Amino acid sequence: MITREDLDSAWHIVRGVFGPTPAYAWPLLAERAGHTIIVKHENHCPTGAFKVRGGLVFLARLRERMPECAGLVTATRGNHGQSIAFAASRTGVPLTIVVPHGNSREKNVAMRAFGADLIEHGRDFDEARVHAARLGLERNLLYAPSFHPDLVAGVATYAVELFGAHPDVETVYVPIGLGSGVCAVTLVRDLFALPARIVGVVSENADCYARSFEAGALVETETADTFADGLAVRVPNADAFAIMKTGVERIVRVSDLEIAAAMRIYHEDTHNMAEGAGAASLAAALKDHAKGKAAVILSGANVDRDVAAKVLAG
Repeated sequence: MITREDLDSAWHIVRGVFGPTPAYAWPLLAERAGHTIIVKHENHCPTGAFKVRGGLVFLARLRERMPECAGLVTATRGNHGQSIAFAASRTGVPLTIVVPHGNSREKNVAMRAFGADLIEHGRDFDEARVHAARLGLERNLLYAPSFHPDLVAGVATYAVELFGAHPDVETVYVPIGLGSGVCAVTLVRDLFALPARIVGVVSENADCYARSFEAGALVETETADTFADGLAVRVPNADAFAIMKTGVERIVRVSDLEIAAAMRIYHEDTHNMAEGAGAASLAAALKDHAKGKAAVILSGANVDRDVAAKVLAG
């Protein structure tokens, strides 16, 4: 899915906007875990989350292929929407975003600040996604999916940074929403023939990929009820699952309580704020009692203030 040329192209697009994010070994985390944990700080990206990398590449390549594109529509719980909105605002492409009812207030405000037209529809991401695709047909807007080769190529630039700084990392824990992050890390690992094991992380309340991995076939769930909205997916993507099935060692489930504890640990040990999905990989690494040198992806920091206050208060 990713060639070296494809990756180099994505690298130049992303580097034209911002530089690499840090990958730090925090000593307090090492004391807590009993081994080295590298934190890849994707919370330091311009939108506070890793997905902006994919949005930049998606829009840049779209402009090359379809310079006449009159507008886009997409669905999101927030970080994908911010990524497309950030990139669309730089290229002048009108954007409509569909979010489910009850979505993060602060993520909604951020998407509108980038100029997106926001619509609330459905009970969760998957219902919002179906509505967004329908709007695309009705309004002649191009649908921007949450999983696409150009998105994965952009996201893969963080994996290049991580493995470039720490080629000896033994295990990488990656949170899974629809799958662009874990697929990007897996493909870069394979492209550079590195030995690292890739472990996917899902919420135990939104575990369609874990169930699919165990069954060897796509499995949908009825609900995806977790406060870690970046993990709240009921319907797995077939292309993403095909990559996970052959390249991911295993998928770990974590509870909302474990995710909340990891958010507090990030604040105490590194003084970084993580949203629920952003803390999930640390929760898994601590639960897994991993040995050797591990890396976790702090994939985002976009948590509403009232949620952060509740979590930090315990």
